[in-house]
Amino acid sequence: MAGVDPGPAIPVWLVEDDLGCIICQGLLATPATLPCGHSFCRDCLKGLWAAGSASRPRSCPTCRESAPAPLQLRKNTLLQELVDKYSRALREAAAQKSIPEVGRELAELVEQLVDIVRSLQSQRHLPESGPDNEGSTPSMSMSSSGGVDLSLASSKPVTSNTPERKTRDILHDLEEIQKKLRENFTWKEAFEEQPQEVQEAPYSSSCPLPDQSHPAPKSASRFAQWAISPTFDLRSHSCSLEVSKDGRAVTVSRHPQTHLGGHERFVTCQALCSQAFSSGQQYWEVDTQHCSHWAVGVASWGMKRTQILGRTQDSYCVEWKGTSQLSAWHMVKETVLGSDRPKVVGIWLDLQEGNLAFYSVADQETLLYECPVSASSPLHPAFWLYGLNPGNSLTIRPIRV
Repeated sequence: MAGVDPGPAIPVWLVEDDLGCIICQGLLATPATLPCGHSFCRDCLKGLWAAGSASRPRSCPTCRESAPAPLQLRKNTLLQELVDKYSRALREAAAQKSIPEVGRELAELVEQLVDIVRSLQSQRHLPESGPDNEGSTPSMSMSSSGGVDLSLASSKPVTSNTPERKTRDILHDLEEIQKKLRENFTWKEAFEEQPQEVQEAPYSSSCPLPDQSHPAPKSASRFAQWAISPTFDLRSHSCSLEVSKDGRAVTVSRHPQTHLGGHERFVTCQALCSQAFSSGQQYWEVDTQHCSHWAVGVASWGMKRTQILGRTQDSYCVEWKGTSQLSAWHMVKETVLGSDRPKVVGIWLDLQEGNLAFYSVADQETLLYECPVSASSPLHPAFWLYGLNPGNSLTIRPIRV
């Protein structure tokens, strides 16, 4: 009998949260699906139920729907195949390094070589590196990923072969290579950070415009006078998150804090800040560099703890999916913003005008997205972190003044 035609392969974009277990914060292993439709690692679910009170009925950790007893937890083979395919794709992607990544590794290697040669030089008590009419160095030629010429053909005559002379000349050449690599990648990163469709960063309609008669230094934020420094609320964050002592950083824990209880805690890796705003103008910034997938925005305290930031009528956010896609969520609707990842996100909440704006913060603030916002309920700074990578963190950073 002829085999069934599998048809054309259709790419499906997944992130690990789509195939993750909220109990162990890892990829599903021998997944079991409950009657409510939610899936977990079979062993995780058995362990969670076994650790619970014998008098308490078994329920789904996500939606709390009661599970019938007795219940045979069968392996979901289709879901297991998806997890296996995703794991293979991750391994293949990790094995392939892009040219910019190789170039950056080359720059790091040169930096290490410079440190080693300097250490050797200091041990020998040699003078500082620099051109010397009496010395010589072998011709060194390297090429970075961007095609910048790193060749250093010495035109100095060979008059000395002492180890000290060679060490000094090698250090000189390495420092020249390091300088060219830095210039190359600094230029590339500055070019990539510029918006592709607009040459000048737009301004939010309700945010303050810079004073052109007295321009502020590049290092100062034009939102400085409205800057706040909110702190994470210890009642709402997921058991999978840890809050720093100063209350301004939240991190995915390596060991879920199962001792934390309370119905006000989020099921997924989300958190709110203690501060709530129903009027006025506020601005804060979030460092996202140490989180592979994230969302930052605002939400009301009444947001359901089983729901995801941006997917409710009372929450708004921008989200980096880790698949080279930045999106905004407003009124349960997604708007794709592009593929450039902001390292720092600034949030401008103007409740006088009913406006919310998100900025990419570098030397200046570049508008990413703005939308109307309702203050029918007080709004809290809100955050989501990718829960399958322990160590992922978001930090509320000080505003430049």
